[in-house]
Amino acid sequence: MSDSSDLIVGIDAGTSVIKAVAFTLGGRQIAASAVRNTYTMGGDGAATQSLTRTWTDCAEALRGLGDKVPNLAARCAAVALTGQGDGTWLVGREDAPVTDAWLWLDARAAPTVRDLAAGPMNRARFEATGTGLNTCQQGAQMAHMHRTCPALLDAAEVALHCKDWLYLRLTGVRATDPSEASFTFGDFRTRRYSDTVIEALGLTARRALLPEIVDGTQVTHPLSAEAAALTGLRAGTPVSLGYVDMVMTALGAGVHTGDAGAACSTVGSTGVHMRAVTSDGVHLNAEGTGYVICLPVPDLVTQVQTNMAATLNIDWALALAAGLMAEFGPKPSHADLVAHIDTWMSKSKPGALVYHPYISEAGERGPFVNADARASLVGLNAGHRFADVIRAVVEGLGMAARDCYAAMGEMPAELRLTGGAARSAALRRVLAASLHTPVRVSAREEAGAAGCAMMAAVAIGAYDDMDACIADWVTPLLGQPEQPDPALVPVYDRLFTSYAESRSALAPVWDGLAAARGTEGAHT
Repeated sequence: MSDSSDLIVGIDAGTSVIKAVAFTLGGRQIAASAVRNTYTMGGDGAATQSLTRTWTDCAEALRGLGDKVPNLAARCAAVALTGQGDGTWLVGREDAPVTDAWLWLDARAAPTVRDLAAGPMNRARFEATGTGLNTCQQGAQMAHMHRTCPALLDAAEVALHCKDWLYLRLTGVRATDPSEASFTFGDFRTRRYSDTVIEALGLTARRALLPEIVDGTQVTHPLSAEAAALTGLRAGTPVSLGYVDMVMTALGAGVHTGDAGAACSTVGSTGVHMRAVTSDGVHLNAEGTGYVICLPVPDLVTQVQTNMAATLNIDWALALAAGLMAEFGPKPSHADLVAHIDTWMSKSKPGALVYHPYISEAGERGPFVNADARASLVGLNAGHRFADVIRAVVEGLGMAARDCYAAMGEMPAELRLTGGAARSAALRRVLAASLHTPVRVSAREEAGAAGCAMMAAVAIGAYDDMDACIADWVTPLLGQPEQPDPALVPVYDRLFTSYAESRSALAPVWDGLAAARGTEGAHT
């Protein structure tokens, strides 16, 4: 690192957007560049993304950052990567893509997941990984490929994740990180691959496809000359492979600051709820759901439950309103409707309706796994209006968060909040009362990119360890605690009982609806 190298570039490769963000060595964000990424949905449950396009978009985002930051190449002390989790990015000869990536949204592995989940080794797999089996994961997807389309695996030389693929394009090194390696194929205690887990997935014969595991706080690789030419950065710049985006976002937003009992929720299109614990403090639930994902801190992991859909539920309700209003006049913008949510909330009674926020066509994955789960609204009468529905949807997100934290043990002592919905005062009030805990919002704009940039900061010696980095990059950006409304807490306690009881009772209804959808498909 030269004296003029005063910046770290963090790359966050999401499903829909790839961002390149420049930070000072002390953690101040100075510029960001974003490029839209695209993916394709198929009628058979497929969700795929082009590896080539994703790399092209990443390089474009880096060049765009160079346009915004004077002399970026010379000032860049390191590059760090994170990206969308799960999914399967197969690479073959000469590092060429075998096929389009199967994304975390891909549902094709559902039959294989059901078989493996009922198998004799699934509990042993869960106790090693701490992670419930679902269609999102690379292990499940590769097991399904092995059963149904083995030619894909035959043509592959390595199975990567999104950020791993970009790391390969930047450095020429085939690798993955301890977080994705251990929650998919390994043991969170050792942060290495597990023979038991690989056998439980039926993938012993495919073990050679699993890449080397490297920790980006300890190991970097130099930016290749080819990648330098495409990105505008300097060849030889250290590149750090970050952990999966969920844990990088949580790290950047405050999941671990040394405060006992703190937790972090990212409420965006999906909902991610996590708490930092030591390896021996993990609570493995009887249902075998959730994730355990390593943090880039020795013997510290995050226990995680994830909702398949969070603000997507609000988007659905607002789109319904916008469509109806457009029948009779100008269609309001999404931003205008979002700005009106607090007004609707003020005109409605708390806890009057139960809403289950399972709006995703992929069902739900936390704190239970059911690809056939669907959203529902319980308790309507003729007196209810749209304001009541909006309140129910927002409260449903609070109930889903509580459901997730309950599956991990006690409610958090404090919740750190990030994601687009953190700006909503209404949602913050609902979450605080639902969990009966203070809420603090992180002012960090790009928490995922910051999380991986923090790893690079430690790797190049800007900080002695991650805790020292957190003290500068994270803690000062946490807002003041917002206390739960004492009048709402008992209301939401009662609502949660109804939420949980009706959720359990609806399972056979979801089965029947799924069977009906299958019958309809057979007749078209």
